[in-house]
Amino acid sequence: MPATRWPQVSTCRPVPRAAGRARRLMLAALAGMALAAPLAMHAQGLPTARPEEVGLSPQRLARIGDWLRAEVAQQKIPGAVIMIVRGGKVAHLDVMGQRGPDNPAPMKADDIFRIYSMTKPIVSVAALMLVEEGRLLLDAPVARYIPAFAGVKVGIEKTDANGQKTLELVAPRRPMTVQDLMRHTSGLTYGFFGEGLVKKLYVDNNITTSRELTNAEFAERIAAMPLAYHPGSTWDYSHSTDILGRIVEVVSGQTLYAHLKARLLDPLGMPDTTFYVSEPARQARLAEPMADDRSIGINAPVSDPRIVGKMESGGGGLVSTAPDYARFLMMLRNGGQLDGRRYLSPRTLDYMLANHLDANVVRTPLYLPGAGYGFGLGVAVRTSTGESASASALGEYTWGGAGGTYMWVDPASDLFVVFMMQSPRNRVPYRSVLRNMVYGAVTEARVAAGR
Repeated sequence: MPATRWPQVSTCRPVPRAAGRARRLMLAALAGMALAAPLAMHAQGLPTARPEEVGLSPQRLARIGDWLRAEVAQQKIPGAVIMIVRGGKVAHLDVMGQRGPDNPAPMKADDIFRIYSMTKPIVSVAALMLVEEGRLLLDAPVARYIPAFAGVKVGIEKTDANGQKTLELVAPRRPMTVQDLMRHTSGLTYGFFGEGLVKKLYVDNNITTSRELTNAEFAERIAAMPLAYHPGSTWDYSHSTDILGRIVEVVSGQTLYAHLKARLLDPLGMPDTTFYVSEPARQARLAEPMADDRSIGINAPVSDPRIVGKMESGGGGLVSTAPDYARFLMMLRNGGQLDGRRYLSPRTLDYMLANHLDANVVRTPLYLPGAGYGFGLGVAVRTSTGESASASALGEYTWGGAGGTYMWVDPASDLFVVFMMQSPRNRVPYRSVLRNMVYGAVTEARVAAGR
C-alpha cells in the first residue's frame, strides 16, 4: 500500500481563557461537525463514525483537546496526535501543536514518532506467526536458536564476612525459553531499572542497544552476561524482546526489519513504521521533544532515527505514526485479521492476551504493568477491574514507549486508543489523565449491535 500523507485534521489554536468555557464548547461542537466528513479521508482505509454514533460524547472528547492544547501553550510538549477507535470505527482524531520546539511546522496526523517499547507488541506478533507455522516453539530453550545461551549462568548475590556483596554464578534451575522472552521472565534485565550487582554489570559493560552492533552481535554480548534471576521466577523488564527479535531473524533467515516488513508492515499498510528514517522527506515529519526533555533514562538520550545503524532493536527501535499503529491494533481488535487477510488465529491471539504470570512469579519493585495488571506475550493485560487507578474492563491490554507514545485496547468496551507525543518526562502522568478523560467521554458501556 503506498504511503498516504494525512493533512492536518485539527488546526484549532488554544482558546484564550478570557473567551470563556461557552465559547470553547461551541468551537468544539463546530469542530466535531467539521471533523466528521474529513475522517473518511484520514482513516487510512479504516471505517469511520461520528462519536455519538459509537457511544462517545463529542463535547467530552473536546476536553482532551482543550487539555493538550493548554499543555502545548505552556510549552510542556511541542504537540501530539490522538486517535480513538470504537466499534471498529475511527471516531475521534485530533492533532495539536507543532512537530518540535525548533520546528514551527504544525503537527500532522501522519507525523513520525519514536515508539520505543511499543515495538514489543509488533515483534511479539511476528514471533507468534512463526509459532503458528511450526517454525518456532514457545517452550523451546533460547539456546536452540542462539547457541551462546547454552552456558549462561545466574548471578546470585551473597554477602561476605566483611559485609560486602559478591556475585556467585550458578546454573539456572531450568533453561530460558522463548515464552520467557515474550513475558519478561527470562532472567535478563535492563541495567537502568532498579538495583543489583547484575544490573551494575550491565551498566559497567555498557550493555545497551547500539546502532554499531548487529542483532546477532548484541545477542552474543547479552549471552555473555549473567542472568539477574532464574528463568521463570521473576518478571523484570529487560532486553528480552531484543533477543526475541534475533530469534525471528534466525528462524526466518531475514533481518528483523525485512521480516516485519514482508509479513506485517507492508500487508497491514504501515508504510511509516521502520527502524530508521533515512529519506529527507520523512525526516521532515519527525516529531521532536522539548530541548530539556531528551532523556529516556540514565545516560540514555532520545535516539536519532535519522542516523542509520546496524541494530534493529526488537525491544524499542521502531518509529511509527498514529494511523500506522491504529491499523496494527485494528488487526488485533478484529481477532487477528484485517481487510480479508489473517495474521493470527483467534485462539493464538487469546493466548497472547492471557495473563502469563502466575502467583509464584515475583514482581520486581519496578513492576511496570502496575496494580491490577498481569503480563501476556508482549503486552500488559488487565486482571482486575479495581486496584489500578484508571478505569477499564478485564482483558484490556496496553503498553507504551519511553518517548511518550501510548496505546491501549479495551475489548469489553470495543475501544482502542493511540496516543503519539515525544515527551519522556510526561509519559507516565499523561497516561493517567488521558485514560480518565477518554473513559469520561464514554456514554454507552457497549456499542450497540449493527452500528
